[in-house]
Amino acid sequence: MASQASFDVTSNVNLQEVDNALNQSRKEVGQRYDFKGSKASIEFDTDGSILTLIADDNFKLNALWEIVQGRLIKRSVPVKNLTRGAIEPAANGTVQQAIVLQQGIPSETSKEIVKFIKNRKIKKVQIAIQGDQLRVSSSSRNDLQEVIQLLREQDFGIALQFGNYRG
Repeated sequence: MASQASFDVTSNVNLQEVDNALNQSRKEVGQRYDFKGSKASIEFDTDGSILTLIADDNFKLNALWEIVQGRLIKRSVPVKNLTRGAIEPAANGTVQQAIVLQQGIPSETSKEIVKFIKNRKIKKVQIAIQGDQLRVSSSSRNDLQEVIQLLREQDFGIALQFGNYRG
């Protein structure tokens, strides 16, 4: 009897790298000429994983987002996991925008991934939803590698990581 091999599909963001990228962004905003004398700030709530950008107007807010996004990309933080909210008016004539950082795979996306794999009709592959991650198992390692390849080719709106491979 063949032993079961498995791997986990997750979608996590390293919060320390996010914090480092935001510190670099704050430093760059402090040095840029177009932000001199303006009210631009970047706040990060680690508990709720919410990033808040505050600027004088929409133009500066979008420039602030470009700086933050560039720094996140340089630090290998998947920006697919960021969801920008609406731009809202804030105190003292400024505008703000909340950006939610997605940790884990949402349940709707989990169901979509399971359905996607089931529709490929790969024999002997079982998928189990375990909270905010998926466990894919099979007796064939080749089938598991095929599943990984299919998931990498498909866009589910979040960055997927594959780990905890057991064979």
